[in-house]
Amino acid sequence: MFDLDNTLADTAHRQRFLQRKPRDWDGFFAAAPADPPLAQGIAMVRASAEECEVVYLTGRPERCRQDTLDWLAAQGLPEGRVYMRRDADRRPARHTKLEILRRLARTREIRVLVDDDELVCEDAERAGFTVVRARWATPSAELKVAQEREGRT
Repeated sequence: MFDLDNTLADTAHRQRFLQRKPRDWDGFFAAAPADPPLAQGIAMVRASAEECEVVYLTGRPERCRQDTLDWLAAQGLPEGRVYMRRDADRRPARHTKLEILRRLARTREIRVLVDDDELVCEDAERAGFTVVRARWATPSAELKVAQEREGRT
């Protein structure tokens, strides 16, 4: 299972939308199709696809589905189910993602979760999942707040 933002997609160019008061969420998500790929994450997805089914797990809202699917295809990434946050769901990413992980684990083996969010990784490990921390993108304080306190991505 692979996260998108700051795991496969470099969000640095759109952090400016989160630095405003109020935060410009429409602008932040509208800029996502221009995200450059993160080479290390992309390589991991491709290598994983040789051995198992690839699944994408993101805190992006459902309204971003088509842009997300188009971005994955533009990177030449393997097809896989994409699990997204419901548009009105504002729970922290660590809650929404862990809920999906547990649900999927009832019917299949989850080999690994690759994610940049430390809190998501910690909770997934505590729940018994194998985790790879995606530490290849520049951390963003604004994105961390968005993931944990505002439940936006």
